[in-house]
Amino acid sequence: MKICVGVFFGGKSTEHEISCISANQALHALDSDKYDVLPIYISKDNEFFIGDELFDLANYSSFIKDPASVLEKVMIYKDGNEVKVRPIRGMFKKERKIDVAFPVVHGTNVEDGSLAGFLQMLDLPYTSCDVLGGAVGQDKAVMKDIFKAEGIPMVDYFVVYNADFEENYEEYFAKAKKIGFPLIAKPANLGSSIGIEVIRSEEEFKEKVSECLKYDFKVILEDMITDLKEVNISLIGNNDGAKTSPIEEVTNGFLDFDKKYQPGGAKGSKGAKASAKAAPAKGASKGMASTVRKVPAELKEGQKEEIEAIALKAFRALNSFGCVRIDFMIDKATDKVYCNEINTIPGSLAFYLWNHDGMSFTEECDALIENALNRYARRARKTYSFVTNILDNYRKK
Repeated sequence: MKICVGVFFGGKSTEHEISCISANQALHALDSDKYDVLPIYISKDNEFFIGDELFDLANYSSFIKDPASVLEKVMIYKDGNEVKVRPIRGMFKKERKIDVAFPVVHGTNVEDGSLAGFLQMLDLPYTSCDVLGGAVGQDKAVMKDIFKAEGIPMVDYFVVYNADFEENYEEYFAKAKKIGFPLIAKPANLGSSIGIEVIRSEEEFKEKVSECLKYDFKVILEDMITDLKEVNISLIGNNDGAKTSPIEEVTNGFLDFDKKYQPGGAKGSKGAKASAKAAPAKGASKGMASTVRKVPAELKEGQKEEIEAIALKAFRALNSFGCVRIDFMIDKATDKVYCNEINTIPGSLAFYLWNHDGMSFTEECDALIENALNRYARRARKTYSFVTNILDNYRKK
């Protein structure tokens, strides 16, 4: 009997559509000879839906606003030792059993540990970071504080809070001047380059920070390296260790939302070419795989080893699991390497990097599922509850 893999995606997030793109790639990469693949779409109202239409990205524009008009609304619940998906309408409609959850979600309310907590409560194996790993990976302010405590190199930064921005404006402005302009402002809990502002002068400070605060309750302000090389590395692993992918160099500058995902934003690259087995199938989008990149990155002596070592340290420090991507910056003027941030469920699951190491997207999915099942088996050997007689003290006499 095949393992049923529930691919969860969407959700109440500003990166909802990006999640749909990444998940659609995974749906086509999962080996149908091994797995019974069940796409589980989370609407923008955080309701669950299933349907064959989810296998083709071309269908999505017809139901994003009203998924119930096309898809079947379902409930997900635990039944003994099994997790089941049952249609809400129709007494005699067949329910499905899920063996492994494969989250391909991005952003707040899903990637930030929220979905992981739900899956954990169901006692269902899942392929992504757990609650803690997802939460600290999503909140860049907390993430940077952990990096700082671990001695991981970063550019100078500070955090602006929406609650006291006006009240403590002069204090924040003084911190900005101490670092010096230009600065990068970015929401602490968003991804896909949403809400990022470049503050080039003192005159722009208040306006652009205020604009950035429209997206989140706190904003990261950090030193902007004016002549930088952006490099990224992916890792697959668990608490026992992780494997690093080849390092990519992004060659078309700062990637805003449009460059990453809009048609024509990035025209592809030699470095992004993938085998027919690894590339997204017909009906799937190229997503992050279309970014202009060079793999492997052109690095100076010792930088590859330095980036790998920092990435492994960051992976463990943030309690990471599954497939992540960690982004780095290199100051060309000084050759200094800085760790920027982690993506706990990266766009396209970074398959384009693993493909350059000889691993197809299908093989990557296999590795993530095996990793999830192994973690579940290890957890099953731990003690999480035990029988006591405490409540006997409250029995009626």
